[in-house]
Amino acid sequence: QVQLVESGGGLVQAGGSLRLACAVSGRTFSRYAGGWFRQAPGKEREFVAAITWSGGSTHYADSVKGRFTISRDNAKNTMYLQMNSLKPEDTAVYYCAADTSLNTLVRHTISPDYWGQGTQVTVSS
Repeated sequence: QVQLVESGGGLVQAGGSLRLACAVSGRTFSRYAGGWFRQAPGKEREFVAAITWSGGSTHYADSVKGRFTISRDNAKNTMYLQMNSLKPEDTAVYYCAADTSLNTLVRHTISPDYWGQGTQVTVSS
């Protein structure tokens, strides 16, 4: 089993920045691709960003390209999401996820193998 725990959420003004972290325990994180998703009130959970097990390739939703950066440190079993130039529409609960398949994360047509419990990000205008 793999356990994922997010941290770093909070309240920030529009234009500000936050850095989310996802701490992974259990099996070796380097065996898995990692991703971030978010869910706003009344909306479906949506893909935000994903990264290969090596960190060599990243993918982003169009809505966050150029503002968010996903990264990982396999030695620390941790994945990050640096969020800059935040907008009120970025307000959501952010979840990290892990799966053996990067495509599962990017396409999000089936649920990834593992989810974190989520962390709230609120961007005020």
